[in-house]
Amino acid sequence: MSKLVTIYGGSGFVGRHIAQRMAKEGWRVRVAVRRPNEAMFVKPYGAVGQVEPVFCNIRDDASVAAVMDGADAVVNCVGILDNSGKNTFDAVQADGAERIARLAAAAGIERMVHISAIGGDAESESAYARTKAAGEAGVLAHMPGAMILRPSVIFGMDDQFFNRFASMSRMGPILPIVGGETKFQPVYVDDVAKAAVMGVLGEAEGLFELGGPEVKTLRGWVEEILEVIHRKKVILNLPFGIGRLMGWTFDMICKVLFGLFDNKILTRDQVKLLRHDNVVSEGAQSFEALGIKPVAPESVIADYLWRFRPSGQYDAIKDSAKNLRV
Repeated sequence: MSKLVTIYGGSGFVGRHIAQRMAKEGWRVRVAVRRPNEAMFVKPYGAVGQVEPVFCNIRDDASVAAVMDGADAVVNCVGILDNSGKNTFDAVQADGAERIARLAAAAGIERMVHISAIGGDAESESAYARTKAAGEAGVLAHMPGAMILRPSVIFGMDDQFFNRFASMSRMGPILPIVGGETKFQPVYVDDVAKAAVMGVLGEAEGLFELGGPEVKTLRGWVEEILEVIHRKKVILNLPFGIGRLMGWTFDMICKVLFGLFDNKILTRDQVKLLRHDNVVSEGAQSFEALGIKPVAPESVIADYLWRFRPSGQYDAIKDSAKNLRV
């Protein structure tokens, strides 16, 4: 019988790519998610019955243990960008990661891959960064041979980096940003998936920081986005003080409206993160150690950011028409 991997958060942005690759490797894939009915799109990733979405509450021991029953390896892709009800940073990124590792060790599962993030720091003022560090510590306490991946911001078709700023560019002549001089090293989602698969297959273990081949400031990346989507905007780099005020305002609106408003604009915690560069540390193991050549954003982002151009898919046709002579 083929081997089985349980991927927690396997229908998410990164998880779905890992699920696809594991199915191609011939493994059975159990995709553990909060809403299985919304994850049915993963089933065609493999043969009939090879990839199955199942319910799991990462805050509950019994639920987490049930979906790893019989598994040969586990992957944790669960992470959040902001607190939402009971799904807080501590509950999901710290306690949830530790719970998966603890129960996997108790079940005799030997391989685990944990998706963390560059910038995880137990001493950080950011709750996101602190809980990422706590999650790593919890995993290693029970699964010392686990592979831990720390990617920079991840890009791809459904990313929340390039898509977010491209969408913002449609609102007026000025594009305000916070942390314009902060450096980022975006990494392609499928490259992260390739690394994770190596961990599941037992081809690599340890800590790896993953970044793409290019490092630019946030302003630099926004300029590239604007070039790709054929828009001209004035980029306004706001001071961190104003950023904190904006984050506080949006967070308070969310709180006052009891979650009816989902703050996907800017949170106070994100402003804290924006104070620090998001790049691979000097001397850290990265793609080179895994034999993976990372994909550059410029070779991918035009394939999905075209929809933010003034005329969408017809923008190229209009540009071509300008060269016609009557």
